Amino acid sequence: MTDSARRSLSPLVFLFITVTIEVMGSSLLFPVIPFVVQQFRADALTIGLLSSSFAIAQFLAAPFLGALSDRVGRRPVLLACALGTSASFFIFGFANTLWLLFASQIVNGLTGGVVSTAQAYIADVSKSPQDRTKNFGLLGAAAGLGFIFGPALGGILAAIALKLPAFVAGAIALGNTCLGYFTLPESLKVKRADPINVTDLNPIKQLGTLFAKLQLRYLLIGYFIFFLAFAGFTNNFSVYVRDRFEWGPPNIAGILLIVGIVSSLVQGGLIRKLVPRFGEIRLAIAGLSLVVVSLVLVALAPVGWYLYLTQILFALGVGISSPPLRGLIANAVSDSEQGIASGGSQSLGSLTQILGPFFAGLLYDNLGQTVPIWAGVGLVLVALAAIVQSRQVSQELSAIR
Repeated sequence: MTDSARRSLSPLVFLFITVTIEVMGSSLLFPVIPFVVQQFRADALTIGLLSSSFAIAQFLAAPFLGALSDRVGRRPVLLACALGTSASFFIFGFANTLWLLFASQIVNGLTGGVVSTAQAYIADVSKSPQDRTKNFGLLGAAAGLGFIFGPALGGILAAIALKLPAFVAGAIALGNTCLGYFTLPESLKVKRADPINVTDLNPIKQLGTLFAKLQLRYLLIGYFIFFLAFAGFTNNFSVYVRDRFEWGPPNIAGILLIVGIVSSLVQGGLIRKLVPRFGEIRLAIAGLSLVVVSLVLVALAPVGWYLYLTQILFALGVGISSPPLRGLIANAVSDSEQGIASGGSQSLGSLTQILGPFFAGLLYDNLGQTVPIWAGVGLVLVALAAIVQSRQVSQELSAIR
């Protein structure tokens, strides 16, 4: 397909489809991962380390992928990442040892720049800061839609064969690569001419550069702490309901289906109406407050069906807070730094996926089933304080200007 034909298709439509397929492929595995790993080891820590291996690889690769997309363009990076994701799912499906499961997660992490590069793509094509936040909501809606179909399909496929979801996920991701090859135009109008240097390969150095920007510092702290709690809770959730309420893959898939529906509705439609009325900061604070309430209710849930109500509230809180947080970060840097900012925030997200599941698994195995949830409540409260502080810093900087 020629570039002119590609331009006739809306990039936002493609990105919506891309992220939906990407998340659907990953979420196909959510209901079955605890049961696949259980063939080798049954403890929550091993499942946490499996998630952490993906996140470590992504943490190391994300800054490089972000810097690379600033220089060669978003399109080639998106396609390479989608292809790597497909390969990782097939490795997972064929894995007959625990180390191959870890290998699949590492491959997935090294090429896990689809969402961060999509965020940079959206920053390229959005006309105003508010448009960026609204369009980030579309990515969230796409992820929610993926969560609607992925876990439900994964639960159905797992009833046929436990590893069938992995092969289906690999095929979906491969189809996504082909779709992108034929439909995705390049969004980056001016590519950076300077070569990638050692700083671009060092996630710690790059994060240090971002944290040095006063307008970003507290936003990034809040972002990191919130997603640290999010990673620990979501990674332990399947194990928690398996052990406490004796749920299997179909039950877990059902509750994730509800989460996906709510998330898709909030981030695809509601957030676009809320941003102009309330602004990003107030929405982020309101969303994080809802997450705190939902986690408290999960810890106190006396029976399993209560979780349907708590997870609706959880999805609402995450859906209201996530796009504004990403929008605030993107709007705080220049157009030429969008790849670096997206890669840096992706690295922070990866770091939360390294630490969150690890510590949540340790707390779960050694101190009790609800202890990680209460720890998450405390972390989200700290994140709330950081976001409130970021608003004060933003007001002070505006007054100086």
